[in-house]
Amino acid sequence: MSILNNIQTIYFIGIGGIGMSALARFAKLKGLNVCGYDKTETSLTKTLVSEGITVGYVDEISALPESITNKQNTLVIYTPAIPKDNVIFNWFLAENYTMMKRAKLLGEITKDTLCLAVAGTHGKTTTSAILGHLLAACNMPVTAFLGGIAENYKSNFISRGTEITVVEADEFDRSFLTLSPDIACVTSMDADHLDIYGSAQEIEKSFTDFASLLPKKENLLYKKGLPLNGQSVAIEEDADFEAQNVRIENGAYIFDLKTPNQKLTDLQFFLPGHHNLHNAITAVGMALLADAPIALLPKALSSFKGVERRFSYKIRRDNLVLIDDYAHHPTEINALFQAVAEMYPGDEKLIVFQPHLFSRTKDFADGFAESLAQFDQILLLDIYPAREKPMEGVSSDWLLSKIFDVIKASPVERSRNLHEIAKLINKTELISEIKKSKCRVKLLVGAGDIGAEVEFITKTLSDEN
Repeated sequence: MSILNNIQTIYFIGIGGIGMSALARFAKLKGLNVCGYDKTETSLTKTLVSEGITVGYVDEISALPESITNKQNTLVIYTPAIPKDNVIFNWFLAENYTMMKRAKLLGEITKDTLCLAVAGTHGKTTTSAILGHLLAACNMPVTAFLGGIAENYKSNFISRGTEITVVEADEFDRSFLTLSPDIACVTSMDADHLDIYGSAQEIEKSFTDFASLLPKKENLLYKKGLPLNGQSVAIEEDADFEAQNVRIENGAYIFDLKTPNQKLTDLQFFLPGHHNLHNAITAVGMALLADAPIALLPKALSSFKGVERRFSYKIRRDNLVLIDDYAHHPTEINALFQAVAEMYPGDEKLIVFQPHLFSRTKDFADGFAESLAQFDQILLLDIYPAREKPMEGVSSDWLLSKIFDVIKASPVERSRNLHEIAKLINKTELISEIKKSKCRVKLLVGAGDIGAEVEFITKTLSDEN
């Protein structure tokens, strides 16, 4: 980690991001002075402040702390999602500070460790959180940088030692190619980030390039069916790591895991959905490749509580089930539907969905319409733009018209008319519309600022019953 040898201060531009904040916590633990900027105060930035990290919310040079004035011992880390007109970013650039992307720092931190990297367009956060938890619960010397808040630790950062690292290998901006993985997985390779890659073929090539970083192909686990070389993972389908005899008992998956060298029986895992079960199999496989003690793995797996905003139960009672989830791609919404349909087969289901990014909505509009139309009722919020400017013709109203087309073409009879099944609403109508719905199972879904509404909605619905 020679890059940090002469550094006293690290300034993070976009410190409130889930990946950035994990690195900020690591730097603080190393005894460095840590500070940063983000555009809005969130529960995550408040937590960083409570841990002794300085966070500013004003994009002006006058708001920068004095601790960054010595450019010789200050390192500036930024996320590629930062807007190009960010004043602070451009000032550091003009003043010739040492600057690097988040992924580059992550690569530097992990290159002299046994690095376990979790890649895939979906499933990274849950898989890496399970893996980090397995190794920590097995008393292994692990540091895990997570893209979500692990419920077991109430943090996106696990620190139990520095010999092993667990990281999310992010395909956005080809960031994962800066890593030096020793063991890795690829959970999925669906088209996404087409604003960066341009085509599905380019995304596939980047994952192939990532896989080539491994010292040997046997150290790569991949979902069976992907065009990769390594060891395959599947559920009830012949594979190197295969879940067999899968059943549901008391709200948990019980299964046996066949590996190339042994068989683990009656494993227990509490997260719903085949996508989560697949994530669990992959994480156990990676833990075995990292020489985790087999005897301790079953208990470690059964004790995993999940990740915030990944099928997170907010209310569970006879007349209402409220679930919060980060899904923001049609494949993820399909996986979410499979999970709730399996767990609540007889109940009607409402989805409140906030599309994330104009480009993603445009690229996958038909897929979004198909996946959303599976639900009994759909409440659609306006598109959350994040880093993007509006695109002409791309809106939630446009997406709604596509959902209507799917519903009208479906052979399934619906008792409600189209505008009762699906409608566009704004945030001020959220509570009243959710209350109006007769669906027992209600889901709050999306990667935008819908997450900020979840606690208020939960409290309001809880107080009424």
